[in-house]
Amino acid sequence: MSDLLLGLVIGLVLGMVLGAVAVQIYRLRVKKLRNARTRAELKGNRVSTVAQMLHFAIQSAPSAVVVVDKRRNVVLSNTRAHELSLVHERSVNREVWEAVEKVFADQEPREVAFTPPPRRGNRPVIAVAGLAQLLSLQDDRYAVVYATDDSEHIRMESARRDFVANVSHELKTPVGAISLLTETLISEKEDPESVEYFGTKLINESRRMSQMISELIALSKLQGAESLPDPEVLSLDDIVEEAFDRCRLSAEAADIELVKDSGVEALVHGDKALLVTSVTNLVTNAINYSPAGTSVSISREMTENQAIVRVTDRGIGIAPEDQKRLFERFFRVDKARSRNTGGTGLGLAIVKHVMANHGGSVSVWSRVGTGSTFTLELPRYKGEGNALPEGEQPVVPSQCALSGGEEEQDGVREHRVNRVRRRTEQGGKE
Repeated sequence: MSDLLLGLVIGLVLGMVLGAVAVQIYRLRVKKLRNARTRAELKGNRVSTVAQMLHFAIQSAPSAVVVVDKRRNVVLSNTRAHELSLVHERSVNREVWEAVEKVFADQEPREVAFTPPPRRGNRPVIAVAGLAQLLSLQDDRYAVVYATDDSEHIRMESARRDFVANVSHELKTPVGAISLLTETLISEKEDPESVEYFGTKLINESRRMSQMISELIALSKLQGAESLPDPEVLSLDDIVEEAFDRCRLSAEAADIELVKDSGVEALVHGDKALLVTSVTNLVTNAINYSPAGTSVSISREMTENQAIVRVTDRGIGIAPEDQKRLFERFFRVDKARSRNTGGTGLGLAIVKHVMANHGGSVSVWSRVGTGSTFTLELPRYKGEGNALPEGEQPVVPSQCALSGGEEEQDGVREHRVNRVRRRTEQGGKE
């Protein structure tokens, strides 16, 4: 009986061992077959002929390519052609086909330009431009169309025309005033009081035109993405203090109290003159748009990666629809007030581009009748590893942040602004 039991145990153990070995052999075999199949698939996908090479080259081309025959059949097209709406469901675009028909008629190349139907996206295509020509002079059965997205060129041309029109209009005002004042001054040269009055007006208009020209030159350099002239390690407190001192007299003249906090020990890397100008422009705007007897607050904050400056006023506020255009050149919320204070409409545009050239951003929170808070955010300098090599530009965001149009709860915004105001007011008055 014991021998029988022993035999059963030995048989069971041998069966388990043989089963485990069989399972392992099966797994190895499956893995081998899978690897062989993968190698075969990779080999099948490899480019092995000139035709395959040309096919992949056309399909991955950044420009749209379409080949059509005389019956308007699409013989060949790549992905970009569908994205730019040259081809839709195997049918060539009507405006493209009109150009192709002329090519078939006289065998002369034709330019193609059309506006594609609107599509959803952050940067929709608004213009497509290209060339249609015969595929080969020896075979006139086929025509090829090459096209690219021309939207950026159209946007730049539109911006250039708007800029020239705006500059012409803005310079026309002080030039006309100077001419009129000069004529009046000559006609009233026998009256000392009139000479003094119109002479003072003449000086003011001349200064305003000079300021506008200087700001236009500065803005042109900033928009040209030139390297920062002399980047250096700067104290955020020194930048704010210098801007504060520049605005002190204009604040006193407008009966505005300037308030600042105790400061933070934050360092930034950049051009001091440009950064001081940015803060000065924000403080000057806050003074110009605040009623007499109110205050303008400057606060600073330091996070792990950013140095932040906020300028808060208790002025007229900015409507939501105006906040979206606030950083455009020559845009003014209140044109009458801007002209009375000598504003050029370029200050905030300069701030936006200075922040972009320093790798920072500018944003605004505002409510009509309550006031506004402008926020500058700059990358913190943390040591040699954080410094930029000489002549190298910081990474510039694709677009400066303008949070005035974002969907954020008003209660949260108001709480944040009130907290900043309390902190700045407790920081002491200069």
